[in-house]
Amino acid sequence: MPTRPDPQPECVPAPPTAAGPPTVTTPPTVTTPPTVATAPPGRRPRPLLLLVPGVSTLLFALITWQVLVDGPLLRADEHVSHALIHPDRLGELLSDLGGVPVAVPVLALVAAYAARAGRAAGTPRWWLPPLAAAALLVLVPAIVVPLKEWTARPGTPAVPPAVGYYPSGHTTTAAVAYGAATLLLLPLLRPGPARRALVCGCLVLVLGVGYGLVRRGYHWPLDVVAGWCLGTVLLFALWRFLLRLSAGSTPRQRWER
Repeated sequence: MPTRPDPQPECVPAPPTAAGPPTVTTPPTVTTPPTVATAPPGRRPRPLLLLVPGVSTLLFALITWQVLVDGPLLRADEHVSHALIHPDRLGELLSDLGGVPVAVPVLALVAAYAARAGRAAGTPRWWLPPLAAAALLVLVPAIVVPLKEWTARPGTPAVPPAVGYYPSGHTTTAAVAYGAATLLLLPLLRPGPARRALVCGCLVLVLGVGYGLVRRGYHWPLDVVAGWCLGTVLLFALWRFLLRLSAGSTPRQRWER
């Protein structure tokens, strides 16, 4: 007889389960070390700007060496002086702009204004930039006077016979005073024509003082050039200090070009 196959078990659907709350899978907690907010560094100066203090130092050393040894560069300096010297009222006025009675009050007023503006804006250490600018100007005679005594260079025929005319103190004072005032005012101005006009005005003023000193016969041209070199090195040091100080501030507060 044929065998009858075994009956297959019927598929019985599973009874519905009671709906429960949805299962929420919690991701594993990852512990991360706390981060420390760091202030963004100030913009690095352009490579060409880094050459400015080096070239100024080398030129100053070359001129000082020629003055000490009475080198041939001084013969050319005398010829240039004879060609440019022409005592007049213009030269007198321009040279006076490099004197302490004019340059120091200008920097003092600008420093007071910058300090007041920084304090009103809540700038951290608002008092430090004006103080650094004032200290730099005080440093000028501490550098220039010993150099004058060391080199003992005679003056031009337009001044009474004496020594101690190298480097030009008026030129260095003008460069540091007006240059430091410019550095204090730059962060208070928006980038644009106002900043460029301020920098150009400072350059014209410092160059005008040097021209007036040579035209009036108060200094040899190399005395003035040495004063420009010395002032450039001092201002570059101040600019780098202010740039580091302003690192982490808003772009308007930075001493950048």
